[in-house]
Amino acid sequence: MKRREFIVLVSGALACPISVRAQAQQPSQPHRIAIVSPNSPSDVTEKGGLPEFLAFFAELRRLGYIEGQNLVVDRYSALGLKEPFSELATSVVRQKPDLIFANAARVVRPLKLVTTSIPIVGLMADPVAWGVVESLSRPGGNITGVAVDAGIEINGKQLELLKELLPQPSSVGYLTSRFLWKAHPAAAAVREAAQRMGISLVGVLLESFQEAEYRRVFAAMKQEGVAGILVSLQAENVTYRKLIAELVRDNRLPTLYPYRNFVELGWLMSYGPSTAEYYRRAAGQIDEILKGGKPGDMPIQQATKFELVINLKTAKALGLTIPPSLLARADEVIE
Repeated sequence: MKRREFIVLVSGALACPISVRAQAQQPSQPHRIAIVSPNSPSDVTEKGGLPEFLAFFAELRRLGYIEGQNLVVDRYSALGLKEPFSELATSVVRQKPDLIFANAARVVRPLKLVTTSIPIVGLMADPVAWGVVESLSRPGGNITGVAVDAGIEINGKQLELLKELLPQPSSVGYLTSRFLWKAHPAAAAVREAAQRMGISLVGVLLESFQEAEYRRVFAAMKQEGVAGILVSLQAENVTYRKLIAELVRDNRLPTLYPYRNFVELGWLMSYGPSTAEYYRRAAGQIDEILKGGKPGDMPIQQATKFELVINLKTAKALGLTIPPSLLARADEVIE
């Protein structure tokens, strides 16, 4: 298939999003929301295996919104599409949903460019740094949401924890896409932190999101002789979580990720916010907006709970001894 034909095919698919619509007659018009995500569409469901979306839909149900009854959900995936997702944003807005929920700042930003009227609730890493809003306290316009970090400083903290863990932390690989390596404020923060700590940061960059590309990147990082890997806060990595866990084990590379559910899959360590907490908060904001609230008047909430989780079984398999000081600070140790 030629590249142009593939793009047209994908665009056509986006114009007809995966939907679960109530077929039975309802006493009133159901609310219709669009979920726009870099994840696979199968992940963005209550039964997709991601704890955050399980929490999200459970909270919506608690608030009275039940998919297939009084709630219509259209799912749009950015997985594999070329950034900055302009065509995707246009396709979503063309369908005129009551509200858009997006779980990445780099998805919210193109949506912001094509609508000033449809409310947008976003889960975003530092929306001010990304230029999505000017203020967390009064975002203005049609956007609100949850900042899923405490500022880009958290990326330096993650690198510090990884350095403390590694026996010879002279070189660390950073797993991210080429686009984010160039454009994401977090990537700049990691580079600055590495320079401050005297660590050589190796960016072996993903050119696309496919199994073969992940395998190439891991092989290249091992060839570069990195002592460990820091994984970026990138939703596509969540979709490929099982593959990455396999590659981590096969290449025996200590790895830190922002989300704890990766550690449960066999990763070594994670440090980041509680995903379930901020997805529940986003569901609450959706409820408030559907009841008439103005998103521009609703402060961007910030994650308040950060977890350090360590998998001792993985450490043993890698031949690593976790420093007692690190174990003492852990919120949870998986044995």
